[in-house]
Amino acid sequence: MTTKILAILTLALLISACESTSDEAKPSPSPTAQANATQAPSPSPESTATAAAAVKAGDKVKVTIKGAAVEATVVSIDEKAGKATIKVQGETKERTVNVAEIVKQ
Repeated sequence: MTTKILAILTLALLISACESTSDEAKPSPSPTAQANATQAPSPSPESTATAAAAVKAGDKVKVTIKGAAVEATVVSIDEKAGKATIKVQGETKERTVNVAEIVKQ
């Protein structure tokens, strides 16, 4: 009876020693993969301000909408938010876009 209990305890000990409870089973990304995974740079306030200064209300511009470049007219610019309100030719409503997306004609 004692030998059976010892055998069961030994088996339980061996099984618990073989179980992995740490994160070693999960592969971690290699340092080269981490270096390649960089975030897209957000436009700096300085570059947004210079782009906003280059375009003013009433200017004819081109803006990419749904993958196509369309001609538009700048209605107003919010320099703090880095946004511009534009009116696309052929549309009745106005749109708000990032100043960085505007190309002056």
